[in-house]
Amino acid sequence: MRPRSPLATAPPDSIPGVSILRPLKGLDANLYENLESTFTQEYPNFEIILSVADEQDQALPVARDLISKYPSIDARIIIGAYTVSNVADSAEESNSGEEVVGVNPKVNNLIRSYREATHDILWVIDSSVSVAPGTLARSVDLLESSTRTKPPKRRVALVHHVPFVSAPEGFLGSRIEEAFLNTNHAKMYLAINTVSIESCVVGKSNLYRRSDLERVNGSLKPRAHTESDDDQDCTRGLAAFGKFLAEDNMIASALWHELDLRHDLSCDVAHNAIGKMSLSDYVWRRVRWIRVRKHMVLAATILEPFTENLIASSIAAASLWYLFDIPVWLFLVVHHAAWLWVDLDVYESLAGHPLPADRRWWFISAWCLRELLALPIWFLAMLGNEVIWRGKKYEVLRAGEVRGTLSDGNHKGLFTRWRQRDHHYQPLLSNHSDT
Repeated sequence: MRPRSPLATAPPDSIPGVSILRPLKGLDANLYENLESTFTQEYPNFEIILSVADEQDQALPVARDLISKYPSIDARIIIGAYTVSNVADSAEESNSGEEVVGVNPKVNNLIRSYREATHDILWVIDSSVSVAPGTLARSVDLLESSTRTKPPKRRVALVHHVPFVSAPEGFLGSRIEEAFLNTNHAKMYLAINTVSIESCVVGKSNLYRRSDLERVNGSLKPRAHTESDDDQDCTRGLAAFGKFLAEDNMIASALWHELDLRHDLSCDVAHNAIGKMSLSDYVWRRVRWIRVRKHMVLAATILEPFTENLIASSIAAASLWYLFDIPVWLFLVVHHAAWLWVDLDVYESLAGHPLPADRRWWFISAWCLRELLALPIWFLAMLGNEVIWRGKKYEVLRAGEVRGTLSDGNHKGLFTRWRQRDHHYQPLLSNHSDT
């Protein structure tokens, strides 16, 4: 049972306001429910800004429908050079058009929402994510908690949520992605954020202050060392992160290192429904993020295979056989069974319920395939620097910066080609609750 924050029922003028920013691009799986989950937040003081790059975006009818459905919610749409209000239901031209601040299309989509937001606290949440009604109140509570402690602790600059994935369509790549994110990824994500010795944030759902972000530039150098950079040539704020592909991780790292602030992990999850994902899609998606990570945290990326089940168990089995003459086969059976049991426990903890019986063997099969693919994918990723994102090809540079390339967005060879992900509407498996 997730506790209900007292902020959920507080008078609107007694709590900090929040601007919810949702960048949209096409029809993500369950887009309607994803966006509606922000309209139904149990928090008395927030606004919603939905942004798209152009008038032809397929997400626009969904956004407009929700704004009409919830007239009491302060919500508006930014379309390139236009802002559509939920009050007038018309477009009025603003002073600037769509602004390109870097190669990252998500940052370009967000930049006007970021600047036009009414409140200092921003909740940036992907269009593929839905959340429980009490998520915002609990997140603001965490963001503000460090300012109320005596003596004051290192202030919380960012609150984030563990991604939790469902694959309603049942495609092979979708099921493997589900098994990966809900077990191995979640396990490492929770562990790193529990020890809290370094920044580790995924940008599915992040809450932070614009006033903090306006003080950082992505250099990861302590603020005292960059005071002399307060000139016009030094870009700060969200625009400074348009050159990174993993802008979410870099924003979190900048708040951590440049301002010496910390993060906090909410008890809520960012629920992400995956649409059609083939095996090839899954492989190249994992390759993309490993290639980005190796340019950001090389040492950790090199050590990554040793955290995998097959490598760790092989080393342990060989060592125990050599030292204590324990049969390799016996240890491996026990080890793999224990590893699977832990991963299933992580899944159940995040889901709030056991893995449904009708999906158990599908999930275990996908889990086994992910374990077998982990090392080959890692080797494939380490051998290159080019990645595909949203149908465009980029070259990953130092510190995770990227630049566009002129070649097409197709992968050829081992897995035939990169296929752009199709987004299809699927009903949610269950309704969200705060339990």
